[in-house]
Amino acid sequence: MKVKLEKILDHTAIQHKTKRIAFQIYESNANEEEIILAGIADNGYKFAERLAKVLSEISPLQTKLCKVSMNKKKPLGTVETSMSPEEYKDKSVILIDDVLNSGTTLIYGVKHFLDVPLKRFKTAVLVNRNHKKYPVKADFKGISLSTSLNESVKVTFRKGNDTAVLE
Repeated sequence: MKVKLEKILDHTAIQHKTKRIAFQIYESNANEEEIILAGIADNGYKFAERLAKVLSEISPLQTKLCKVSMNKKKPLGTVETSMSPEEYKDKSVILIDDVLNSGTTLIYGVKHFLDVPLKRFKTAVLVNRNHKKYPVKADFKGISLSTSLNESVKVTFRKGNDTAVLE
């Protein structure tokens, strides 16, 4: 049986959502000189790169990218970051992913950063689904969807052809 794909966001819509989230991040961190955009590999990091690009165009904020790597199927395992804890200690950190499904990935990502004193900690996602297992929320979100549990959202970042589809 062929799975029917329903386009949720096209390239232009994703660009608009990214820009809006970047403005919200800037507004929330207007008094900061530097912020850390911690993207969960792989798509969360790609989204963080796009946010960093827009932030560099609209604000004087210095942004540093941090890649957060974890096994999404077994998030209790090791969470690794491309930056040492000393590099984000006492800084404003935004944890970024493409889709907030059950909240499992985001909550374990949050847990990792709580071992270090931070100035401020927020989360951002492009697509927020309303099926959370954990009390985690996205502070900045592009779109919120009410979907059934057997549906999934897939975001594809391709230069000039970004899409988000419901499968």
